Amino acid sequence: MPDVAEQKQQLRRLCRQIRKGLGDAAQQKASLSICASIASWSVFHRSSVILAYMPIPGEACLIPLLERHPKKRWILPRIIPEENHRMVFHPYDAGRLVRHPFGMAEPAPDLPIIPPGEVQLALVPGLAFDRLGRRLGYGGGYFDRFLRDFTGVSLGVIFQALLLEHIPCGEHDVPVEWIVTEMGLLHAGP
Repeated sequence: MPDVAEQKQQLRRLCRQIRKGLGDAAQQKASLSICASIASWSVFHRSSVILAYMPIPGEACLIPLLERHPKKRWILPRIIPEENHRMVFHPYDAGRLVRHPFGMAEPAPDLPIIPPGEVQLALVPGLAFDRLGRRLGYGGGYFDRFLRDFTGVSLGVIFQALLLEHIPCGEHDVPVEWIVTEMGLLHAGP
């Protein structure tokens, strides 16, 4: 039986193929539905400080949500692989995004740093999630480290085709509480 790390690597390959097979038009349409579901959610309305992300190719795009709700205090992560796979958080400023070597846009490093404890709602990307809230990430552990001490509400953002029945779970993996797909929101758990 392969160990959890090996199972995850195999699953990552499969999920990348599934995501690629969705096509750009379907991903854009699904992303808009995801944004609409989040925007109508009571937790979103109650939250003033929200952690979002800039998508890498193939991830659900939340930019329309950020643009339609400028009164929210949007926070974005910046990852620092050379510092023990650490994430720091900065305010979202569309004019101050830089390209990270991993491919996503992230905040310029000279923007103010926001303490993670200020975040009330975290919109968490992933390659896949399961209905228990377990997340298949990209292997760096950035979001797991953040979620370990996070006291707000966590929402996994994923396309329905990548909401799987089971994701292998290691001791450092931290599940999200809620999941959103283009089909709507669901509370994670048994």
